[in-house]
Amino acid sequence: MRAPPRKSLGQHFLHDPAVIAKIVAAVAPAPTDRVVEIGGGRGALTRPLLAALERLDIVELDTALAGELATLAPAERLSVHHADALKFDFAALDDAPGALRVVGNLPYNISTPLLFRLLEQRYSIRDMHLMLQREVVRRMVAPPGNKEYGRLTVMLAAWTKIEVLFDIGPGAFNPPPRVWSSFIRVTPLRTARFPIADQRRFAALVARVFSMRRKTLARALRGELTREQIAGADIDPGARPETLQPEAFARLAAIAAP
Repeated sequence: MRAPPRKSLGQHFLHDPAVIAKIVAAVAPAPTDRVVEIGGGRGALTRPLLAALERLDIVELDTALAGELATLAPAERLSVHHADALKFDFAALDDAPGALRVVGNLPYNISTPLLFRLLEQRYSIRDMHLMLQREVVRRMVAPPGNKEYGRLTVMLAAWTKIEVLFDIGPGAFNPPPRVWSSFIRVTPLRTARFPIADQRRFAALVARVFSMRRKTLARALRGELTREQIAGADIDPGARPETLQPEAFARLAAIAAP
């Protein structure tokens, strides 16, 4: 497959055999696993996954690549969904509740919104093995007080377990990106790590305070919570969002006006 990389889609095709083998070993697919690959590209991961699986689904936005990928195996073994992963219904592929395994080299330009999309469909997903820009991964696992700590960190902390497995240098890709990548395992949790009274309110509050991360909580939540209410949740109204533990946002959301 020699379709040229498309910069508009953030395409960097994996080609290093050693890295590919390491990724497949980390995923450790069983023959009957229901696996969906995001962005099959030129088939570097698709081929070894097909060799290990009875069937495989791929979500590929690039028309030319989708057509080429479809030639790798019969339709009963390989389903190529020509679709945008940001809009794709992954849950529709879930034969058994929570059984879907997601594998992918996420395009740098959509990695954060795609993570939120996958998080929305976490009840259908057993695990995710993802290659991401290393800077994004640092944001995902950043501790409170770190400059990388933010909305993505908090939302993932509530609903997932994240394991950083290994880093991948630019030379493993064609064309080589200007940044390093990390390969991670994300395991969705069936229940949140801490009590969340209303998931939508929690998500909205986290989004709001981190959109004004330079402001104190009292200023960011003005009109929604008073200083007294914030202090009543055992949180300093003068604190900035990046200093709070993830569960503190759940306590604030629980007392916020609906």
